[in-house]
Amino acid sequence: MPPVHSSPFYQTDNPAILSLLRHTSTGDQKRSKSSSGGLLRMFKLFPMLTSGCKMVALLGRPRKPLLKDNATTGTIFGFRKGRVCLAIQEDPHCWPMFVIELPMLTSALQKEMASDIVRIALESETKTHKKKLLEEFVWAVYCNGRKVGYSIRRKQMSEDELHVMQLLRGVSMGAGVLPSPNEKETSTDGELTYMRARFERVVGSKDSEALYMINPDGAAGPELSIFFVRNR
Repeated sequence: MPPVHSSPFYQTDNPAILSLLRHTSTGDQKRSKSSSGGLLRMFKLFPMLTSGCKMVALLGRPRKPLLKDNATTGTIFGFRKGRVCLAIQEDPHCWPMFVIELPMLTSALQKEMASDIVRIALESETKTHKKKLLEEFVWAVYCNGRKVGYSIRRKQMSEDELHVMQLLRGVSMGAGVLPSPNEKETSTDGELTYMRARFERVVGSKDSEALYMINPDGAAGPELSIFFVRNR
């Protein structure tokens, strides 16, 4: 797979990625002139948001969805010194349809988010196409054009992942620090941080999809994009 560069004007040879990149081409010039905003700015301020965990624990399960639109919910979370996880849900109170531990540290992803545009690409090398795209298991992972390794989609969530989903079941968007399920983990792996946002889901074909983050502050276009591509 050719690199997915952070520059919005990079001419990739992959037609699936190219067609999905066109979705945000109109807003990239404005975004390149300003620093990262919205939830990415909140993500950088994790150490200052420790009080948020108390509110999360008190929210409880909503009887009705907080958002009535068709936006998909994406959550990025992990211990500071551990690997970062990605969970995708139809809405915050649904069981995740896709959970994966990415082959990169949470601290490394936070550094990438210091740039104006962050693009994460997951590529499946499966040739059979008997499954839906997000049902594939093995993924090559790229971040801003650099291959960072391989990951396997979770068949079952770990205890830590279940803990995060339960705490955030009433949260539609936000970022902060969550209480750890184990005090020893907090001391060795650092704080358990999260960022949850709404994403516009664009289906290019049965072999390509993309998630574009919707900024709550009304900024033009997403600053975080997640691509799913399956080799044909």
